[in-house]
Amino acid sequence: MKTVKIVITFLVILSVLFFSTGLIIKDSSYDSQITILKPVDDTFAMFTNVSTITSWNPEYSSVEIVDQKPGITGSSYNIIIQHNDQTTIVKEKVLAYVKNEKLTLFFDRDGVIERDEYSFTAEGNSTIIHLSASYQAKSYILGCVLPFFKSKFKNIDEVSLNNFKAFAEK
Repeated sequence: MKTVKIVITFLVILSVLFFSTGLIIKDSSYDSQITILKPVDDTFAMFTNVSTITSWNPEYSSVEIVDQKPGITGSSYNIIIQHNDQTTIVKEKVLAYVKNEKLTLFFDRDGVIERDEYSFTAEGNSTIIHLSASYQAKSYILGCVLPFFKSKFKNIDEVSLNNFKAFAEK
């Protein structure tokens, strides 16, 4: 009987800790950086070219232009992701676009809102891309789980940046 009480107490404590995660941690964020051995104008042009993004981003099957604005800021896209016979459509909006300097993207995907801020800095004949990413859950339960996947999200973004590096430098 004493063992049962200990197990139940342990499970209650774990449950309280899990559900308090959603109250304490509202979003997750991280930074990442990569150096591309190309000038900033070439790097930025390749990075923002919608027609080649599926060549270096392993997650994306295709990108559909929903609304392309003249200055790019405010443009909207649907990103189609095929994974295990399941199709997911992610809505992307360009929040900021400063040629050769900055690109800020807003993603609305299944229960998660993501904001990626890319800055491009020239360093000689190379370009440093710095990513500041943040994620926020749309629901409380997802908010309890989201902090435990921070490293997975960061890993996905770093794989994409490394794939872009390989694509840009070939």
